[in-house]
Amino acid sequence: MACVDTCSAFRLPFESALSSSDTPQIQRRPPASLAADWPADMLPLLQRLYAARGVTDAAQAQPKLAQLHAPELMGSMQAAVELLATAIADNERILVVGDFDCDGATACAVGVRGLRMLGARDVVHAVPNRMLHGYGLSPSLVADLAPSQPGLLVTVDHGIACHAGVAAAKALGWKVLVTDHHLPGEQLPPADALVDPNIDGDAFPSKALAGVGVIFYVLMALRRHLREQGAFATIREPDLLTLLDLVAVGTVADLVALDANNRALVSAGLRRLRSGQGCVGLQALIEASGRDPARLSATDIGFALGPRLNAAGRLEDMALGIELLLTEDRSQAREIAQTLEQINAERRAVQQLMTDDAELAVSRAVLGAEGERPIAACLFDAEWHPGVVGLVASKMKDRLHRPVIAFAPSEPGSDSLRGSARSIPGFHIRDALALVNAAHPGLIDKFGGHAMAAGLSLPHARLDDFQQAFVAVVGASMDPASLQQQLMSDGELSAEELDYRHAEALRLAGPWGQAFPEPLFDGHFQVARWQVLKEKHLKLSLRVPGRAEPLNAIHFSGWKGNAPANHVHIAYRLVSDDYRGGGAIQLIIEHCADA
Repeated sequence: MACVDTCSAFRLPFESALSSSDTPQIQRRPPASLAADWPADMLPLLQRLYAARGVTDAAQAQPKLAQLHAPELMGSMQAAVELLATAIADNERILVVGDFDCDGATACAVGVRGLRMLGARDVVHAVPNRMLHGYGLSPSLVADLAPSQPGLLVTVDHGIACHAGVAAAKALGWKVLVTDHHLPGEQLPPADALVDPNIDGDAFPSKALAGVGVIFYVLMALRRHLREQGAFATIREPDLLTLLDLVAVGTVADLVALDANNRALVSAGLRRLRSGQGCVGLQALIEASGRDPARLSATDIGFALGPRLNAAGRLEDMALGIELLLTEDRSQAREIAQTLEQINAERRAVQQLMTDDAELAVSRAVLGAEGERPIAACLFDAEWHPGVVGLVASKMKDRLHRPVIAFAPSEPGSDSLRGSARSIPGFHIRDALALVNAAHPGLIDKFGGHAMAAGLSLPHARLDDFQQAFVAVVGASMDPASLQQQLMSDGELSAEELDYRHAEALRLAGPWGQAFPEPLFDGHFQVARWQVLKEKHLKLSLRVPGRAEPLNAIHFSGWKGNAPANHVHIAYRLVSDDYRGGGAIQLIIEHCADA
């Protein structure tokens, strides 16, 4: 691959730049008051963890579906429901348009399945091809969809920023319903109805719904409307809860905040998957990933299921992933799941090559110079794949602990670049792009996203201008305190808590994820033995006072060429050791330093 062209951010001195030798600081969460109504059988450790995450009562610790916010609180919900109910009554064709990531694929599947359950006879779906159409509902996608002649087009997980695409659909005489969760711009697209909890003034209490959560809420409101109209007087009312396996996967994979509302949705979906009640496509994907469905966790969704679904949209066509989620044929599901497994392996290989290039460029341009890290970084390579730049940006964001944007040509030889941005806690990356756009009108073709992740496109010829503008915005608005990476620890575990019972309780609790982090602990241990695995992983046998048997621990990519000290201070996660079985546990080390 070609040498990476790094941005001028790597060459600009900033007082807030930090030395490459800086290491993460372990900071313990402050003690929190425990709720008075915890269940008698809840472990004290879980009570402490929930309290540290702001949970003030037992009902919020493990929220139930009965506690979900009402769909009617979401703005324009009634208008959306009336559009859908009319389309169903008039037997109009409903076209559900998804997106090419996991949230968009699951949202599309939920929309198609749910509308059919609620009586729609003519429901079709489509998804943009990343290389042909770009993101969302574009005019080119609308043009390609014109022969389908829908009466109503429904976007899921996109649309709030697709002004031109919505206008193109309206020009063809179609009604358009936008369902989205992304942050809107100053103007809204000309849709017949827009359902997005993040529209200014929307009264829905949870702003953290994923795209799949929004369409699920629309379906719940539609079912209530149909019920009130007597649609289920002589037939059994559809059970929309059967869609929660898909809602859980899309919500976790999209890294939205797991507030109480989202945790209720994800927990219910996980229960379906663990009991073998998930759709056949997800069951096949779990099988292909080598996970035990009965022990599935939110972490498995994030690291096993989500990436395999996303791989289709990154390197191929997400239509394949949506086909997996819609099929009822188990043999077909297994075949598609194996294809996704192969695509994901290819994705990992491409990602590794691109990340290696980025690592080399960073080492030469940043850490090899004056030993300082930039306040922000932009990376570009003419041979990079646009579907994988988000993963590269994420890796380099972790490497530098700085906001990073990775760019690639929109398609081979194109003069248009597609960028994917990732940020660090405390810096809103989508708002930063909005500031660049406001200060330099016309510099960015289009952009959108969240606090931690965003996407954009711009002409290749304007890359240098964008780099300078972006770095200036980061420099002016970044809180210097955010530049110091911190590992938030839940404190020490006693010898009695370092056992299989507590490891299993942690796995089943939560669900853990964005804004409701998986528990991380820290403590001092004596190193009894150590060895290097695959020339990069460090395996340790650790002793702790009060425990007779040493603890197995592993630090992935933790081998730095030097033997560990006799006594170490580590930040770690406590997990069940499924490989060894028999009630074994293991510490997954996130950070290790001499004690």
